[in-house]
Amino acid sequence: MMLGSTKIRQILRAATAALTMSASAALAYPDGPVNYIIPFNAGGESDITARYQQPYFKELTGQDMIVQYLPGAGGAQAWSGLNGYPGDGMTIMGTNLPHIILQPMLQDPGYKTEDITNVYMFHFTPDALLVRSESPFQTVQDVIDAATQDPGSVTAGGTGTNSANHVANQVFMNETGATTTYIPYSGTAATESGLLGGEVDVLWGYTTVAARQADTVRMLAVATEERHPLFPDVPTFKELGIEMVGGAYRGIAVPSSTPEDVRQQLSDVIGKINADPEFRKRMEADGYALIDVPYDQMDDFMAERGAAYEKVAEQLKTQN
Repeated sequence: MMLGSTKIRQILRAATAALTMSASAALAYPDGPVNYIIPFNAGGESDITARYQQPYFKELTGQDMIVQYLPGAGGAQAWSGLNGYPGDGMTIMGTNLPHIILQPMLQDPGYKTEDITNVYMFHFTPDALLVRSESPFQTVQDVIDAATQDPGSVTAGGTGTNSANHVANQVFMNETGATTTYIPYSGTAATESGLLGGEVDVLWGYTTVAARQADTVRMLAVATEERHPLFPDVPTFKELGIEMVGGAYRGIAVPSSTPEDVRQQLSDVIGKINADPEFRKRMEADGYALIDVPYDQMDDFMAERGAAYEKVAEQLKTQN
């Protein structure tokens, strides 16, 4: 029995459609809930950002993004185990700079910088020097005077060692000649409790902390080129003659066994979230500065940041 040309075309179209659907299914990402591991305690910037991203991720992919926490060793506990997870894109992890560059430079945290497969860097939080609202320190100069007259007497809290906060404290001492005692905490939320509870005199935090804590803290200066729009009355360190511009970068990484197409698809999803006007508005209102470094630009970005941190790494070695 011979088939007519019309029947043959119908069969070919059906076969083509089936192949297309099969290929699409093979590339579909994600095909189930995604576990998003935060290497710090709940309540910090990494956690808050993930919570903001959740509904947009669900809207774009149709899948839930489940936030989990694995704090320890300034993030190293989580990062050292990243490549032990299946490389199917269903487990992703928050990453931070300068942490993942400085930690391997200065010690053996259980991983190397090149072990971390970053697929997107999505925001930057500027360093800020904060005190409790009732603190006797009214200005940065007050802190410098106290930490110069009695070296080590001023305690400065921050998240972890070899972190953005640790770098800020070291640069501040180098620039001013003051000597503080740096107290590392397990995460941003813990540093805030430490400051408000009187455990430390000052805090190396971020503009986001000042926005969140409002009248309970006072921000003395911010490490940006220009004054932050949320805090027009707060001077930059540069205005005060202190060469400090810096902070923390945050992004998302996957296990190294994750296929290239899944890496790119995840990067695209995070990029779309970052581009959403409502998401941007919410983030900026909380003091975040959004950046966009997708997967295909990550190598250049990491090389640039690595070069920038080399000098600081040498300065921190004596403290480890």
